[in-house]
Amino acid sequence: MHCSLRHRCVPNILATLALLLTMAGPLALALPALAVTSTPGSFADLAEQLGPAVVNIYTTQTVKAGSPLEEFFSDQNQNIPEPFRRFFDIPGHQGQRPPREMKRTSLGSGVIITADGYIVTNNHMVENATEINIRLTNQKEYVATIIGRDPKTDLALLKITSTETLSPVVFGDSDKLRVGDWVLAIGNPFGFEQTVTAGIVSGKGRHLGGTPYENFIQTDASINPGNSGGPLFDANGKMVGINTAIYSRGGGNIGIGFAIPMNMAKNVIDQLKTNGTVERGWLGVMIQQVTQELADQFKLERPMGGLVGEVSPGSPADKGGIKPGDIIVTFQGKEITQMNALPSMVAQTPIGTKAEVGLIRQGKNKTVTVVVAKLDEEQSATGGAPGSTTEKDLGLTVQELTPELAQSMNIKNTAGLIIVNVEPDSAAAAAGLRQGDLLLEINEVKIATVKEFQAMLQKTKNEKQRLFLIKRGDHPSYVVVKRQK
Repeated sequence: MHCSLRHRCVPNILATLALLLTMAGPLALALPALAVTSTPGSFADLAEQLGPAVVNIYTTQTVKAGSPLEEFFSDQNQNIPEPFRRFFDIPGHQGQRPPREMKRTSLGSGVIITADGYIVTNNHMVENATEINIRLTNQKEYVATIIGRDPKTDLALLKITSTETLSPVVFGDSDKLRVGDWVLAIGNPFGFEQTVTAGIVSGKGRHLGGTPYENFIQTDASINPGNSGGPLFDANGKMVGINTAIYSRGGGNIGIGFAIPMNMAKNVIDQLKTNGTVERGWLGVMIQQVTQELADQFKLERPMGGLVGEVSPGSPADKGGIKPGDIIVTFQGKEITQMNALPSMVAQTPIGTKAEVGLIRQGKNKTVTVVVAKLDEEQSATGGAPGSTTEKDLGLTVQELTPELAQSMNIKNTAGLIIVNVEPDSAAAAAGLRQGDLLLEINEVKIATVKEFQAMLQKTKNEKQRLFLIKRGDHPSYVVVKRQK
């Protein structure tokens, strides 16, 4: 059949399909029926209802010449190597060299969570601010105070004092979100207040390599600089996430955005409101991703869970009977589909909780009980075992590369240090270092142990920058890490 215009062929095509289905007879009945849900006709009612809960945040910072922040402004973000960027809008700079001291205003979003004026936003919006101003949808403005900040999850809790009753959001259950569900974002991209965008949940459990506690919702709802700290709503108008990052090579939206899940944020918000700080649970194991090769070796049906490499002596894991070689597959009844999910689960568990941990040991299922302890700043939620160290000045955590770890990660080198964590907005992050990079040298001196790493950092502590040789995949490269102080 030939047609010069496609739309004229439609009746003939439909007739042909009907004939084929008739001929198929009983076979047609065997085809699975797909549930079809209609696209919402309009988000107008939701936008009108939810808009008053979303606020405009603009902060003022004092910037000194010669600081990393000055480079950030003067280069207009071009010196940031990572495609994963925390985002906020910085208006009015045209590339001229800043004076010795200047003030800059950053624009972002926030969301009212209580009628008496508690507001949630991103930590990176306010951590260096000397003044924080909040503008409501009725254009009234307030000066906000910081109740608490949590850099590890990039959340901050603010408070304003208002004579009027505010319109808070209702928290939703982010665990119930499914890939393909409709979501709505409201914020202030590029200063355009009350911008409403819609999309779907594109993915869940995304990990960008910034901290061990990442468990992002991925969405294609358009979010841009200035949306940072704004809410992500489900189709019922409940807040299921807080927008925090985008994947972008040019700084603009390309349909890949990330939000902090509400179920993670709720725990942090409650602790910030009560104590101003956040306590996290600690297990005391070093884990690694289960690859297909490891799954075959351990006779698993599919790659899942976290393979225990080391157990800290005296840790909750040690006392609970967890051993190297165990594969942790569940925690408190929740399946660990990927290794990265475990640290955030442990971190959110209240201190003193008797947690059930499901293991696979030598091909057999086993359940042990551990009493979750408090995480110290120098530990990770799961780890803290010997052979690792955290350097706060660099914002970097490294672990010694064992032969077993090298084999599991398909690394040919048997010497070096694996970067297991990079703090956001740190010297390491600014240099482009990532989780999973292999550190080989500092200032052309080979580094194979934590002791050598610490000794080299001490030797070069007064230098303005250090030369790192790293290996990412099969490609070695030199990276300059500049001191931020």
